[in-house]
Amino acid sequence: MSAIQEASRLLLSGYACSQAVFVACGEPLGVPRELALRISSGFAGGMRTASTCGAVTGAIMALGMRYGDGECATGAERARVYKAVREFSEEFRRRHGSLLCRELLGCDTSTPEGRSRANELNLFETRCVALVEGAVALLEEMENREAL
Repeated sequence: MSAIQEASRLLLSGYACSQAVFVACGEPLGVPRELALRISSGFAGGMRTASTCGAVTGAIMALGMRYGDGECATGAERARVYKAVREFSEEFRRRHGSLLCRELLGCDTSTPEGRSRANELNLFETRCVALVEGAVALLEEMENREAL
């Protein structure tokens, strides 16, 4: 199963968007599944405030695993991560229109009304799946460009 398929399967089976992306992309980088699920569990729904999309934050965690050097204690050790995060964020925004959950979904899921609206419109099974798949696809594209 591809990482895109795994992320989609995880999301549709009840895991959060951040968990779906980080597990699908983190496990191949050596992050044990249970640890990836726990680390990424609080980032869904734009960190529960409808801010940065959970698919994006899950991807950023994976970028840290892939591009972090040493202990990432200095700016120099984080430089590759910062570059990759900037590239990912710019391209995700270009493709999807925003990095913010509330803008991507057109409602604020941090409120009862917004969550109800998202459920009525079936956004978690449609729009969120597309965003999760898009985040994983973009990570794979970045990895493939690096391999060339």
